Amino acid sequence: MNVKILSTAAAALLIAVSCQPKSTENEEVVVEDMEVTAPATISIEKFEDSPAYSSSTLKMTKPANTTIAKAGEVDFAFQVGDYELGAQTEKNGVASMLANSGDGQHIHFILDNMPYSAHYEPGFKREMPEGTHYLVAFLSRSYHESVKNENSFIAEKIVVGNATDDMNVDFDQPTMIYSRPKGEYSGKDTENLLLDFFLLNTTLSENGNKVRATINGQEFMITEWAPYVIKGLPKGEVTVKLELLDADGNLIPGGFNDVTRTVTLKD
Repeated sequence: MNVKILSTAAAALLIAVSCQPKSTENEEVVVEDMEVTAPATISIEKFEDSPAYSSSTLKMTKPANTTIAKAGEVDFAFQVGDYELGAQTEKNGVASMLANSGDGQHIHFILDNMPYSAHYEPGFKREMPEGTHYLVAFLSRSYHESVKNENSFIAEKIVVGNATDDMNVDFDQPTMIYSRPKGEYSGKDTENLLLDFFLLNTTLSENGNKVRATINGQEFMITEWAPYVIKGLPKGEVTVKLELLDADGNLIPGGFNDVTRTVTLKD
């Protein structure tokens, strides 16, 4: 008789059966093989398979003035250097397993720490309500990994109409901008999720500032600014929280530095 004991429930059942009295010498008690699958273990792994694009640049040309008189539709335009919007990024290793946009390389446009909108052309329109707004935009590979160099992004404060400011954001201070994961994933795209963020005015290290990622309640301390892949996620809703911490483990003040997102994984 081959018995696999993989949980306390299985062990209890086996003990209960073995303790039953036998009615005759020839009567057998048979316990069938039981296997209880443990919950999947979530892991994150850094990867370095992506083209660097170290000379690529992004500049905002519109709006020319970051003080806008009234709410309404605003023209945004960007100048992109040494980077082709709409092209497919070369994919090697882990990058080839990530969710990829069929429309190619693009700009991640993040307003007031909300989930980004993807833009495949350098110009577009956006409704801007009255208020003080904080805009971050950066170049993105076709599989949504940010291009990380000192000229691949813009960060601007935009004031529309009579505005108050309650976001506690200073782009001259250490700032973390959440990017991925985002939205819904299905099929094979659920097996490897990109974990990616952008940093301003800080580096990460074992003894310095860090990013704490909490994924479905499991914590990971990130000490290097790089793209990561999340593996072992269950289907359904997944909660991802990113926090920018100082060397003592305290949250660094700033309206972008503590972010929680929910994404959905489907068959």
